[in-house]
Parts: sequence; structure tokens; C-alpha cells
Amino acid sequence: MLWKNWWIRGILTLTMISLFFLIIYMGSFMLMLLVLGIQVKCFHEIITIGYRVYRSYELPWFRTLSWYFLLCVNYFFYGETVADYFATFVQREEQLQFLIRYHRFISFALYLAGFCMFVLSLVKKHYRLQFYMFAWTHVTLLITVTQSHLVIQNLFEGMIWFLVPISSVICNDITAYLFGFFFGRTPLIKLSPKKTWEGFIGGFFSTVVFGFIAAYILAKYQYFVCPIEYRSEINSFVTECEPSELFQLQTYSVPPLLKGVLRWDTVSLYPFQIHSIALSTFASLIGPFGGFFASGFKRAFKIKDFANTIPGHGGIMDRFDCQYLMATFVHVYITSFIRGPNPSKVLQQLLVLQPEQQLNIYKTLKSHLTEKGLLQPSLKL
Repeated sequence: MLWKNWWIRGILTLTMISLFFLIIYMGSFMLMLLVLGIQVKCFHEIITIGYRVYRSYELPWFRTLSWYFLLCVNYFFYGETVADYFATFVQREEQLQFLIRYHRFISFALYLAGFCMFVLSLVKKHYRLQFYMFAWTHVTLLITVTQSHLVIQNLFEGMIWFLVPISSVICNDITAYLFGFFFGRTPLIKLSPKKTWEGFIGGFFSTVVFGFIAAYILAKYQYFVCPIEYRSEINSFVTECEPSELFQLQTYSVPPLLKGVLRWDTVSLYPFQIHSIALSTFASLIGPFGGFFASGFKRAFKIKDFANTIPGHGGIMDRFDCQYLMATFVHVYITSFIRGPNPSKVLQQLLVLQPEQQLNIYKTLKSHLTEKGLLQPSLKL
């Protein structure tokens, strides 16, 4: 029975990886749709658990309001994304200009309507349970929608910031399972009895090596390293750029301790490979705690899996419990150590300004560049 389960998990894992490669080939827009689909399914699985636990109480409007709040929060986050990355397209559409200009007010009004509906649905004998479920919905939104929004933000920085973290978590999940299956003897944590120290340590080293190699391979291609931009003239996403220094080979001196072993004085690496070690380390050492958290959640409600969507794997949330934690780390890592001013984003923001404002910025910029000696001062007649 154990070997049968192993084969089922293995076959379905290979199938999911193959589909993932196909979606990568289809482009960034399909990856965004995939993230949105996973978000909705994970939300559905968690909300369904709450509904099953409290369904005997017949709480009014619980499921309707849950999905309504999901719609509101997605409207807010994706509206922010449209305003940031599609400014030139929005500028051509008058109706979209109105929606973007008053986006936050509209988002707040939509949420406020849901809040009022919840208050009106309160029933005297179910006050406590209704507030439990109100909190349940909002925590679920925090876990699923906020994190999926960060995944898409990471994707816009370049597909490599999406693929290396995602694949590192997948690699750690697979290799930790294999090491634990064949060599596991020492239990790791009571929340998840099948997890072992052997699997945890084996997964760590395997993931770091995998991330380092994957970073080297992907850093060679513009398709993966260039920030994703929307070109209004061709109405499509493009990944074309001059790769930054992060994705250009650099020569590094080999530490003295390793020179005797490697017999090299220098080594050529992409700087991103060094960053990949940090990403892989988080994926293998901290990422699994997302899984432990999910295990504790399931034990609290005495369920084995979030759902039975994937045979041998459980629900979608069972496969992506570690990914959400990883998404937050990658976003924080990029904003803290990587991201600088984005010229393309600044230009898009300038293009939506009034002509007088654009002219003032032009004069200020020209004066600044002249003072720096980058422009020749204009001759006054």
C-alpha cells in the first residue's frame, strides 16, 4: 500500500510539473491566470472546512459574504496592479481612467457594503459563531489573496524571481519526501509525524544545489530575467531588455579554504546564483514551517487533507501551503536587497500626468542634468 501511494504521488507529481512547464512556455499572462486559479481554489478549500464545521447552525449569508469579500479584495489588489503596470493602456480608455482614479474609494465602498450586509445578517442566537466565521473569512483572505498578489508582483520583476523560488519549494518537498522515505528514522516534529530529520536535512542540501544550478540555467535567457512589461502598441506582454548586472557573468576569487579542493583561483558566476542560495535556504529551512502550520490546522479540525482534488496529494492548499510563505519572503527580499527605481514604471506614471505637469518635470530634470554636467547648458539668445 505504501509503494502504491508512492507511485501515485510520483506519477501525479511528474504530470503537474509537465503542465507547469507548458504554462511557462505559454507566457507570463498564463502564469498570472494560474496564480489566480490556485488562489481561488485554496480559498474555496479553507472556506469549505469552516462551512462543514458550522453548517448545522445554518449561519445566514456565510458563503455568499465569503465569496463577496474575495471579489472585493481581488478587485482592490488587481486594480492596484493595473494602475501600476498598465498606465499607458488606461490612458487611452476613458472608462478605465475613471475606475483607476477612484479605485481605492470604489474598493472601500464595495467592502463597506459587505460589512453592512454582515451586520444586518447577525442573528441573536448565533452572534459568536457569526463573528468566528467573519474572522475565518478575513484570515483566509490574508493567507490566500495577499500572498498571491505578492507572487504576481514577484513575477513582474522577472520570471526568474517566480520560477526559482517556486521550483525550490517543489524540489524541497520532493527530495525531503524521498530522503525521509528511504532513510528517515528520526521524527522531526509532532505536528507532522511522517517528517524526519533525515528528510529535512537531505531536502536542504538538495534544494540549495538545485537552486544554484537552476539559477545558472535560467539566468542565461532574457525570457526569464527581464522584467515583464506591457507594450500598449502591440497589446501584449514582453520580456525584452538588456540584462542587469545581476544576470551577467562575473568573476569571483575562490576562498583560500576551497582553492585546495577545487584547484581554481577564480570562478565565473551570475550574481543571481548567490541570491539563489538565500532563496533556497529559506525554501528548505523556513518554508516547511508553512506545511507544519497547515498540519496543525488540519489536526485542529481532525481532517487529513484540505480536499481530495489531487489523488495522493490532497487538495491544492496541501500542495501550496509552503509557497505562500515563500512568496512573502521573495517580495521582501527583492524590495530590501534588489529592487532599485524602475525607469519603465516611472515613465508610465509621467505619461498620465497633465501636459503642464510633464513640462515642469522636464524643466526640473533638464536643470538637474545640466548641473551634473551631463547636458550642455542651452545658449540664451
